[in-house]
Amino acid sequence: MLSYFLRRIALVVPTFLGITLLIFSITRLVPGGPVERLLTSMQLQGDQAVSMNVNQSGHALSDDQLAELNAFYGLDKPVLEAYWIWLGKLVQFDFGESTRYYEPVTDMIAERLPVSAFYGLMTFFISYLISIPLGYWKALRHSSGFDSLSSIVIFIGYALPGYVVGILLITLFSYHLEWFPMGGFVSDDFDDFTTTGERVEDVLWHAALPLICYLIGDFATMTMTMKNNLMENLSADYVRTAIAKGLPFRIAVRRHALRNSLIPLASHFGNALLFFMTGSFLIEVIFNIDGLGLLGYEAIMERDYPVVMGIVAINAMLLLVGNIISDMCVAVVDPRVKFGAQL
Repeated sequence: MLSYFLRRIALVVPTFLGITLLIFSITRLVPGGPVERLLTSMQLQGDQAVSMNVNQSGHALSDDQLAELNAFYGLDKPVLEAYWIWLGKLVQFDFGESTRYYEPVTDMIAERLPVSAFYGLMTFFISYLISIPLGYWKALRHSSGFDSLSSIVIFIGYALPGYVVGILLITLFSYHLEWFPMGGFVSDDFDDFTTTGERVEDVLWHAALPLICYLIGDFATMTMTMKNNLMENLSADYVRTAIAKGLPFRIAVRRHALRNSLIPLASHFGNALLFFMTGSFLIEVIFNIDGLGLLGYEAIMERDYPVVMGIVAINAMLLLVGNIISDMCVAVVDPRVKFGAQL
């Protein structure tokens, strides 16, 4: 098993290089980079001095000035050379400088990381704490009124994207009823609160609606996965044999069927690591939560490529590490798993 995980770890490096090189190449090929954005901004401002100096190619700057701008943003080098330079900075934990805010990308990510981590951790723990017991009781009470009613709610939640639910929640509970704030992570007067209880209450007040949106999709999938796998294990021969030997039904379920039913959820455990840090782009945009999701969305819209690459690098690493953690969780939950020589 140790050799298997060592090989998996060794594959992280080439996979990471492939992902980041592909995204880096795409950022160089798509139109609307920082130079084009700067030129568009200058034209929209209607600067007469600039408009009088428009050259024959239609640009608001001369060719020499455009070349200086491309060199300033690092766009004057071939893709592979520029990628190698970016990679050299990455190993030093330097993601470069934002082309929109002219701030270090590392500082921008570090500033917003706690917000996304808060929602990621809350979503992860609440999903598992609710989905496992709910799926357990749905399997034991299959075809009952409780099972049918909860399934209707779950399927409706699964069918609706989180950002759509967010719009509905804001419209009803924030705009019409005014029970919750329209968005944000904390109130404007958060620093004026004197007690920890007031600050925690304010954070939870703002987090109530976004957490519902974060939970709704993952929660539905995990609940039904738990129920279906538990029902499958309940009909297995080893469970029926244990009951036939005199073991009480509920003890047989908890001691035998439940553990095997947790295996698919364990494989999802490591992948949830990606959600810890990045959150959801659209949900953070809708609720104006200043986390990595909103930062990534704004970076894509503004063609802020250093920020985009910084978030992509974090996502890629978390995804690759999460897959390895998923395999480890499966091995812990299911002792029958033996990782052989093949990947």
